[in-house]
Amino acid sequence: MERPFVEIDDVSMRYGGAEGTLALRGTSMRIAKGEFVAVVGPSGCGKSTLMRLVTGLWPCSAGSVIVAGKEVDGPLSMAGMAFQAPTMLPWRTILQNVMLPLEVVEPHRRRLRAERAMYEEKARRLLALVGLKGFEDKTPHQLSGGMQQRASLCRALIHDPELLMLDEPFGALDVFTREDLWVELQGVCNILKPTVILVTHDLKEAVFLADRVLIMSARPGRIIAERRVPFERPRSLEITYTQPFQQLVHDLREHISAARRGEEPPLAAPAVQEAPHAV
Repeated sequence: MERPFVEIDDVSMRYGGAEGTLALRGTSMRIAKGEFVAVVGPSGCGKSTLMRLVTGLWPCSAGSVIVAGKEVDGPLSMAGMAFQAPTMLPWRTILQNVMLPLEVVEPHRRRLRAERAMYEEKARRLLALVGLKGFEDKTPHQLSGGMQQRASLCRALIHDPELLMLDEPFGALDVFTREDLWVELQGVCNILKPTVILVTHDLKEAVFLADRVLIMSARPGRIIAERRVPFERPRSLEITYTQPFQQLVHDLREHISAARRGEEPPLAAPAVQEAPHAV
């Protein structure tokens, strides 16, 4: 049996020393290579903390995080990250912003000077893939928020990350732009096939994009349930209006409401199959 690409075993995280806030307690999960997993839960449950532990930005207080067979002990160069705020550098063009990770991440940093034309062409292809062809030489203030977020996704993907980490990447956008970007992201992932972990409060977003949805308890957070999303890919936005889709969203919402009350009832989702992965 193939080893999971991401393995989180009994992880806990406490801020502020022995008497500080316990953000995560006994959290475990397994994610297969190439899988798209969404993590949902009540506000403050530790979803973003979990992301920082997986990418090695913070060390865990207890337990272990293993990615690609190696324990995480520092920032992962194989990871690409996109957040709610696209954080474009205002003095750089969109093309230059997208290429920024190449100036930092090895082996691309060593090769950039000699192979700049190749990397620029790659950045242009990514921008075209998300509908930004022709905007390469614009600056961030000349683009809408949705267009900047498209560029942010390209920047996260430019160095061919095996692991793509998305922390509320569309949370600040209007619903129409957000849904358009779900389709764009799905298309990019279908082509590039990274392993993806998405943290989101939007349950429709989680169900539309993910292969599996993991539900966290209230703080201190841990994974308390999971559901496999049974809908075939590629998915169109029309599926969000179907009864099975809406039923799954409703069941997830009920489960999160129960988690906020400190309850953990089973999910009632007869149309959705249980995931075979152990959590």
